[in-house]
Amino acid sequence: MRSARTLLTVCRRHHHHHHHRVRSAGIIGAPFSKGQPRGGVERGPDVIRAAGLLDGLRSRGCAVKDYGNLSFEEVVSDEPVGKVKCVRAVGSANRRLSEAVRAVKTDGHTTVMLGGDHSLAIGSIHGHAAAVGELSVVWVDAHADINTPLTSPTGNIHGQSMSYLLHELQSKIPVLPNFSWMKSCVSAKDVVYVGLRDVDPEEHYILKLLGVKVFSMSEVDRLGVARVMEETCDYLSDTVKKPIHLSYDIDAIDPSVTPATGTPVVGGLTYREGVYIAEHLCQTGLLSAVDLVEVNPLRGRTDEDVQSTARTAVDLLLGCFGRLREGNHPPDYCMPEP
Repeated sequence: MRSARTLLTVCRRHHHHHHHRVRSAGIIGAPFSKGQPRGGVERGPDVIRAAGLLDGLRSRGCAVKDYGNLSFEEVVSDEPVGKVKCVRAVGSANRRLSEAVRAVKTDGHTTVMLGGDHSLAIGSIHGHAAAVGELSVVWVDAHADINTPLTSPTGNIHGQSMSYLLHELQSKIPVLPNFSWMKSCVSAKDVVYVGLRDVDPEEHYILKLLGVKVFSMSEVDRLGVARVMEETCDYLSDTVKKPIHLSYDIDAIDPSVTPATGTPVVGGLTYREGVYIAEHLCQTGLLSAVDLVEVNPLRGRTDEDVQSTARTAVDLLLGCFGRLREGNHPPDYCMPEP
């Protein structure tokens, strides 16, 4: 018993030391909304920054480099391709984002991509993989976003992002304009979903077909978030420990806490569960990039709705960079002597 406790203490020491050694955030704003129909989500990056992200990170001893907001070229004529909407704008924006994420990773930072809508995960994950090789992806969301362009009931690409990324689905993706740069970069066995509760029948079929690891809200209820995250990390580190890409859609959290988002679904993660997920992934020492997407200030009915959503987004990101609710202190702190 004692040796187990000693081992745990050593692990914890190692984890905490690890954070202090490597914590450096490279922030990219991606003010983009064409992956879905609602305006306002392009304001997400500035709203999250205004809620105190940079000061919050710096006050915890994290080095921060803000690369600013990307600018995306205006696509004048962007007719649907089949049912797929705004495909040229989405393809072009994600190419730009992929290059930017790759550059931030090459600079040695943990990337923080502030969206924007969830179609941006295509470029974010692609750029991350281009920089570091094989990845694990933890996708925290009310939705699976794994429709293919041909199964999607809406044609909105923010509900298709994962299908473009997975090796196993490449034969199901048609040739699309402005997507010739895109190569699949993630294996289905390296993906874990947490928080699902609004999944299309076609998506459910795809998830079962590929054997993707899913912890829906039913599993979160049944097992508790601590067991879910323990199983997530056990599953991902079963063979070789790959860098983790966390793609966090703010609508994973219950809309009572984060109402300012485009596709809210009741019955989501509590604030506490949401923060715990971030804390736990940080403790692995493997977290290499984070997306925080779908904060839309125009979807809040009141200013408090917007503030609550933005503050929660900031708290999730601070958890990713080592903030613990038990408190933190600098590793070199010494008590003053009288």
